[in-house]
Amino acid sequence: MTMTGEKGVALVVGAGESTGEAVARRFAATGHFTCMARRNGDRLAPIAFDIERKGGRARGFNCDARREADVVALFDEIEDVIGPLEVVVHNVGGNVRYPILETTTQKYFKVWEMACFSGFLVGREAARRMGPRGRGTIIFTGATASVRGGTGYAAFAGAKHGLRALAQSMARELGPKGIHVAHAVIDGPIDTPFIREGFPDMVAARPADGLLSPEAIAEAYYALHQQTRSAWSHEVDFRPWVEPW
Repeated sequence: MTMTGEKGVALVVGAGESTGEAVARRFAATGHFTCMARRNGDRLAPIAFDIERKGGRARGFNCDARREADVVALFDEIEDVIGPLEVVVHNVGGNVRYPILETTTQKYFKVWEMACFSGFLVGREAARRMGPRGRGTIIFTGATASVRGGTGYAAFAGAKHGLRALAQSMARELGPKGIHVAHAVIDGPIDTPFIREGFPDMVAARPADGLLSPEAIAEAYYALHQQTRSAWSHEVDFRPWVEPW
């Protein structure tokens, strides 16, 4: 017996306390049964509880998106128990900075696993379920590093470049089958506790709306899902109005 929301199921892989949470809440508010997944899935319980308290439907899952067995099991459980996936958002980060001479093989590989390989696993499993139905939306969260490398970001830029290439390939392959694949370049700091606590001088130098709003990103993701297939966007970029680019 499935528990599908009135608009189907949305899954956010990498549902942290900022962008991922905002995306989950946005889709839940519009009638999707929203599933959230992260390595420490117990942290998702308060978010799911609050979504349901406000009339939505949500559930959190433990999943290490770098592990094939975990990702396959996640998709199987959602499709078997909750319902067909209409939207899948890959929002796994990995934004770490190391000088090239301090970037060990282990560090480089771990960043690639988090920011690129997990996207392959999530994207492939989404395509497997959506393909036979001929519909669905897959969104990959990218970064400035998706389009240009920066000092100290060899590992992160390599992974995000790879994720962007994956999204392009999937869009060309799956678009003609009715599946909308989009890649979002998040080109600027997001308004999160990590940014506010870690970069107080940068935050203080910006106006009140000088950081990317997680809720605004979530609204844009929902708009991508709502696009008619006669005018799909593949790549979109988001940055605060004060961001140099």
